[in-house]
Amino acid sequence: MPDEARPQLRAGMSGSELRRWYWLRSELVVFARDIGVSTAGGKPDLTARIASALDGQPDPTAGTTRQPTRVQLGEDLTPDTVIPMGQRSSQALRTFFVAHIGPAFRFDGEMRAFIRDGAGRTLADAVAHWYATRSKRPADIGAQFEFNRFTRRWHLDHPDSTRSELLAAWREYRSLPADARPRP
Repeated sequence: MPDEARPQLRAGMSGSELRRWYWLRSELVVFARDIGVSTAGGKPDLTARIASALDGQPDPTAGTTRQPTRVQLGEDLTPDTVIPMGQRSSQALRTFFVAHIGPAFRFDGEMRAFIRDGAGRTLADAVAHWYATRSKRPADIGAQFEFNRFTRRWHLDHPDSTRSELLAAWREYRSLPADARPRP
């Protein structure tokens, strides 16, 4: 284990040094404000924006905008309701799915993608998709959810461990630079 300690966020560090360490989004937001960088977007965008600013490079996220929100489904949904372009996983949809699938329904990654990309399909198609994807292995967890990825891996490797053991291992893991952490 290296004897390196996580550095303080400071304007003089390089973008690569920033990326070597685990930072909470809240830490990155405070630092971004301190150096005059936009805090918009998720943790990956924020990290990229700060790293570019530290290296004197242009904002890599400039010009990326969300699609304008289209008409969203409201109440009185039926299995024949067609999903419009740009539909979000809304509370109205959650209510519909709980009524047609049951209390086990969750907007997991599979369902969010189906709704987001399902323009022209019906809610009956979405219900069928829910049942068809239940036997799939758990989806990969995105890099921005590093704690969740660590937790899943930890529980697979240590099935009888306690939460306090998990949290102690997480604190040790995140205290290391990225290039010194064990690989999944």
